[in-house]
Amino acid sequence: MSKFAIIETGGKQYKVSPGQKLRVEKLDAKEGAGFSFDKVLLRVDGEKVEIGTPYISGAKVEAKILLHGRDKKKIVFRYHPKTRYKKKKGHRQQFTEVKIEKV
Repeated sequence: MSKFAIIETGGKQYKVSPGQKLRVEKLDAKEGAGFSFDKVLLRVDGEKVEIGTPYISGAKVEAKILLHGRDKKKIVFRYHPKTRYKKKKGHRQQFTEVKIEKV
């Protein structure tokens, strides 16, 4: 019996199921606190399927915030040949790791 949902957060969509850990864009909440995602696009419970237009009203996915962190550094390098133009920048994206409690 499969139970999962598709949620939207940080401009991205994620397929989540209970007990799953995932990294999302940084959320404004404390570590160890509970968090609920209310932008639920689809919810499946066995044979029962609910589809939102675009979101399911009243549906929530409960999660617990495990930690906040920063990802590995990504190098952004621009180069224009023949003009001696070089620019090197680094970027570290912030993330929040959550554990899905209830769908």
